Amino acid sequence: MNLPETLKYTKDHEWVKVDGDSAYVGITDFAQKELGDIVYVEIETEGEEVGLGDVFGTVEAVKTVSDLFMPLTGEVLEINPDLESEPELVNDDPYGKGWMIKISIKNKAELDDLLSLEAYKEVIGA
Repeated sequence: MNLPETLKYTKDHEWVKVDGDSAYVGITDFAQKELGDIVYVEIETEGEEVGLGDVFGTVEAVKTVSDLFMPLTGEVLEINPDLESEPELVNDDPYGKGWMIKISIKNKAELDDLLSLEAYKEVIGA
């Protein structure tokens, strides 16, 4: 299982890559494997401020639909445009081409509540 050490994680299986005052967000390799083949990603929150823990979109797999939870309070600056035509990128490259949203970080203190790689491994029993 691919779990980059440079990222932060949530108990809801999102990853966060901080880039200055913004961050990229996606779902972990563990999450995409649990979901199975992803067929659709729906995110309609671009331009909106979304609170910590609120739903920012959904991901639809062959077997299920799962909510996507905001790991930090912030404005959704950008949605990955490639996911509309290629949702399978989330399966193929969850930490690269399969990123979901770019957000502004409104409250940097919330970064301290994200999980380290070691803490996330405990959540998933790895």
